[in-house]
Parts: sequence; structure tokens; C-alpha cells
Amino acid sequence: MRLVSLLALCLGLAAPLSATPLCGDPDTPCETPNGSYHIALPEGPGPYPVMVFLHGHGGRGGPMVEGATARDATARGYAYIAPNGLIRMGRTRPSWNFHPDFPGQRDEAAFLQEVMQDAATRFDIDPKRSLLAGFSIGGSLASYVACATPEAFSAYAPVSGSFWRPHPEGCAGPVRLLHTHGWRDEVVPLEGRVIRQVMGRDFAQGDVFHAMGLWRAANGCDNYRADRFETTGDFLRRSWTRCTPGSALEFALFDGGHGVPKGWSTLALDWFETLEGPGQ
Repeated sequence: MRLVSLLALCLGLAAPLSATPLCGDPDTPCETPNGSYHIALPEGPGPYPVMVFLHGHGGRGGPMVEGATARDATARGYAYIAPNGLIRMGRTRPSWNFHPDFPGQRDEAAFLQEVMQDAATRFDIDPKRSLLAGFSIGGSLASYVACATPEAFSAYAPVSGSFWRPHPEGCAGPVRLLHTHGWRDEVVPLEGRVIRQVMGRDFAQGDVFHAMGLWRAANGCDNYRADRFETTGDFLRRSWTRCTPGSALEFALFDGGHGVPKGWSTLALDWFETLEGPGQ
């Protein structure tokens, strides 16, 4: 009877915990003081390396944790985190406050650190093995975070999004960064474009080739031209290796327009895993 009573007591104590819904699924974001995020976890014990992926303009984190990139990441043992952008006043779709000349409702870099700290508390993730990626404007935000605080994440992988004009005068470094872009991108062309006038100034996308020059300078690369090329497969890849030890810089072009290309998650995670001791 004593054993049965003890078992019943243990089950009774555990019941409220098991009845508490976990956050992070597509319909139940994890709330933080300044926003929210969704998460997909791999099978097996942690701590898990992390891919944080920032949606593009109008996107939301919920559907992303059920998408192909999340499935690819979790199949390889990564936690996949999809934070949510905010809806600005007068707008109807979420976005990011990515442009340093147009501050918005929150400090996005601080919010991302808040997300990582919250996820580390709730889930068994390893912030020291973290890849910050993003698409379009999400890629722009990832680029600005990498430029200002390269140590915030282990590495960065923006897709189809980079700096806006005026370009940064320079970036802190060194940084580990893989930039991927479509050769035929007309939404965020490689050379950039003017979107509209804001307060009498051009609100304009930057030049990706100029951005690569900023990354080379931040990494202390001693050569302008890349010294490693790969032309097989779905990506044309160039990388710079004669740079500051511990840094990494690669540029991958694909024959397509504005999007996350098929095979990108494999490309990005393979690249991330080749880094010597990411986050150490």
C-alpha cells in the first residue's frame, strides 16, 4: 500500500507539469519580453546545435518550423528556431527593423539574443554552436548583426538579402559568413536598386559585391580575388582562405531568382560543419 500510495502521489505531482502545453509549435509561439519565436527540435538528447532562420518581409515563424529547411536541419541534429518579426504601425505584415538609419520598435539584435537565452532555458540547445541565417530582409538583418557583433553567433548565412545603402563604412571582424544569392534575382538584384523615397532620401538596396569587399576587409583577407572555386553542382561557389585565422568567407551563386534555393540547407550546414570548432 505504501508503494502504491507513493506512486499515486508521484503521478499526481507530475500531472500538472504534463498538462502544461509546451510552446514553440506552429500555433503556440514561445513568448519573450520583446517578441516571440517558434522552434523545432531533433530526436535524441541535446545539447543541440542551432540554426536560427529569419523570415522575409511578410513572413511568419510558425509555418517555417514545418518547412523543408526545418526538416533538413532537425534531421541533422539541429534545433531550428524561427523568430517572429513585428508589424510596424500602418502596416499589415511582419518585418524586421534592419536598416540602421531607420530605427524601429525594438533592437532586433538584442531581441535575437533574448530568443537564444530563452531557448537555452526552455530547451537543451547549445548557443556556442549557432548559425544565424535569414531570407531577403531577414538576410539583411543577419548581415547587419554579423557586421556589428560577429561574436553574437558562431556563423552567418544570409540568403538573397544583404546591406542597404548607404553601405556600412566597415564591419567588426573576423566573421564566419556564407552569402547565397540568385544570379537572376530581380527583387534584390546583386547590384541593388532604389525601392522608394523615405523622408527625402533613397531607400535603396545595396550592392552585394561591395558587401563581399566589406567582409574581406573585416576578415583581413590578403587577396581581393577568391582563391577557391567550385563550379560543379547547383551552386557556383567562391571562397577566401588567406584571411584571419578563425574567419570564414564564401559566396555562392545559383541560377535562379529571389528565393531560398533547393539544396541550400545542405550547402549551409555542410559549410557550417567544416568550420574548425564553430563558436569556440
